[in-house]
Amino acid sequence: MHFDTPYIEFGREQWAGLRDHTPLTLTEQELEKLKGLNEQVSLQEVEDIYLPLTSLINLYVKASQQLHEMASSFLGNDTKKVPYIIGIAGSVAVGKSTTARLLQTLLSRFENHQKVDLITTDGFLYPNRILEQKGIMNKKGFPESYDMKKLIQFISDVKAGRNKVTAPVYSHLAYDILPDEAVEISNPDILIVEGINVLQVSKAHQVFVSDFFDFSLYVDAREEDIERWYIERFLMLQQTAFQNPKSYFHRFTDLSRENAVTMAMQIWKDINAKNLHENILPTKGRAQSILYKGTDHKTERICLRKL
Repeated sequence: MHFDTPYIEFGREQWAGLRDHTPLTLTEQELEKLKGLNEQVSLQEVEDIYLPLTSLINLYVKASQQLHEMASSFLGNDTKKVPYIIGIAGSVAVGKSTTARLLQTLLSRFENHQKVDLITTDGFLYPNRILEQKGIMNKKGFPESYDMKKLIQFISDVKAGRNKVTAPVYSHLAYDILPDEAVEISNPDILIVEGINVLQVSKAHQVFVSDFFDFSLYVDAREEDIERWYIERFLMLQQTAFQNPKSYFHRFTDLSRENAVTMAMQIWKDINAKNLHENILPTKGRAQSILYKGTDHKTERICLRKL
């Protein structure tokens, strides 16, 4: 039996053709600052993939703003518009953070939504002391390692239009929540929420993070490519961030390259691959758009859910 897909699929060239005359407002220097470690994103990738994507999102945001104005007029009230929320999901090491930062920068250059904020769900991980109490330090990144109640409350407050909402801050250096730090979100036009868990659902909750999304994107690639990118990133971190004595992973700096590769492969197999199969990949079909990356990090195709 044949079932129609709920998505429209675009090849790279076809998608790039949708750019129309959208100007490239990003410089090479800006792009370098936005790229994550081991992320190979070129200005050509920005032109071909991200300009059409942000132009489309701009149309969605405009439509949302216009609907708000018409509804307010019809109902005879003057409620302020609420933030347009975008969720970005995908595996560890697939490039979600770079995608999120690129979208934030490019979307902020449209006149009708210049205030674009970005948070990652890492800040809503339980502190290490609680993970240790629960006996799940080896499951950091799995659904049970997040304070979902706090995350859902945060997004609910933002969507409700509260003037100032704070979120915890996670340090990849300390590998823990920073207890004395917080990031403040104050009435953005757009809020981007990036994390491996943003499209997940759970029987433990009646409300899900994705219930508050106006648009969602899943960044995907072949698993063997993601694993290779993870290992490459681990080796790069071993030579950079891990060298800091304050780094949680400082103990890995003395590993030989061969042993470091073995360690990274083991972490991938025991934690990241398992989380990918059990909790992340099953959420892909819930996304409104899917960005498929090839072996060289370049986007090969994009799928958009039919309206």
